[in-house]
Amino acid sequence: MSVLYLVTSLEPVLPGTDAVFQDVSLLCANFNGEMINLHPEHHVPRYPRLLFGLGKFALLKSAENRHQVTHVFCAEPYLFPILRCLHNPLYYTVTAGLNANAKPRSLDRLSKRARLVVSNKRDVAVLQSWGHTPAAMIGPAVDKSHFSVCPLPLNNKLTLLMASAPWVAEQFELKGVDILLDTVKALHFLKLILVWRGLLYDELVRRVRSRGISDRVEIVNDRVNMSDYLARSHAAILIAKRPDQIKAYPHSLLESLAAGKPVVLSATIPMADFVRDNGCGVVIEEINIFTMIKAIRSVMEHYADLADNAASLTLETFSVSRMLEMHKKLYEDHTHVGSESEVRI
Repeated sequence: MSVLYLVTSLEPVLPGTDAVFQDVSLLCANFNGEMINLHPEHHVPRYPRLLFGLGKFALLKSAENRHQVTHVFCAEPYLFPILRCLHNPLYYTVTAGLNANAKPRSLDRLSKRARLVVSNKRDVAVLQSWGHTPAAMIGPAVDKSHFSVCPLPLNNKLTLLMASAPWVAEQFELKGVDILLDTVKALHFLKLILVWRGLLYDELVRRVRSRGISDRVEIVNDRVNMSDYLARSHAAILIAKRPDQIKAYPHSLLESLAAGKPVVLSATIPMADFVRDNGCGVVIEEINIFTMIKAIRSVMEHYADLADNAASLTLETFSVSRMLEMHKKLYEDHTHVGSESEVRI
C-alpha cells in the first residue's frame, strides 16, 4: 500500500511542533507515504481555501501516479476545488472537533468524493445527525514509552502546562489564552508554562508583561522534550471556545495523561468526554474568568484523586500500533471509496 498524504495547515515555524504534521509523518513512514502541503504559503496564516493546492497541480498529479490512495488531513470538512482534479480513492480525516450547530456547506459534496474519518464518538454522532456515516473512527496515538509517571507534590502551588499556540491573533481569545493569563493574574498560587511554536511570540510576551505576571509565566519558544516539562507540571490545560479551533484529541493532553498528570480542558473539545468518563481531569463547561478560577480550585482540591486516575490509565485505545492497524484496514477497503459504510470503532 502506498499513500499520498495531503495536509492543509500552515507549516510550523519550528519544525516538528505541529501535531497533525507529526501524525502524518508517522503514517508516511509506515505506508510508503509522501506528504504534500496544500497550503500555498509558509508564512501567511490566512489564505483563500479556494486556492489551496492549485499552484501545485503538476506536483500533485505526478505524486498521485506514484500512489494508490490519497488521504487528506484538515481541521474541518471542506471540499477543496483541487480535490476534484484527483482521481485516486480519497480519504479525508477531520482533525478538529465538529460543531454540531454549524454543518459545513460543502459536506454533502465532499462525502460524495471522499470517505470521511473522525477520531471520536461525539463527532460520529454529529455526522450521523447530518445524515452521514463516517468510513471509520480512528483515534490518535501517543507513545507511552516516551513518558514516565513523575509525581509532583502541590505544596500549595499549581503549575499548568499549555502547548497549543495561536496561528492568528484572534486565537488568543478563541483558544482561551487571554482568559488563562487573566486567571494566573487572579490566583497567586498559579504558575503557567507555555510551550510556544514561534508565531506571535512578541505579542504573547506583551500580553504577559501587561498583566504583570512575567514571574509566573514561563514561555518556551523552542522545540523541546515534552516529558521534561510535564515532569515540572502538575497538569496540562487546553481550552477553546469552538471545537474547530483545536484537535479533537490534542497531543499535549494525551502526553500529559501518559505522564500521569491530569488535564484541564473545555467541554467544546471532544476529548472532554473521555476525561469525564475516566475522572482524569476537570472539564470547563463555559469559558470565563469565574469558571476558570473554579476549575483551578477544583484541581487543587481533588488533585490526588485526579493524578491517581491519570496514572492508572493504560491508554491502549491510543496506542501507535492500534492507530496504524486501523489505517491499514481503512486503506485495504479503498475499492469502496465514495460510498457510505458502517463506521468501524
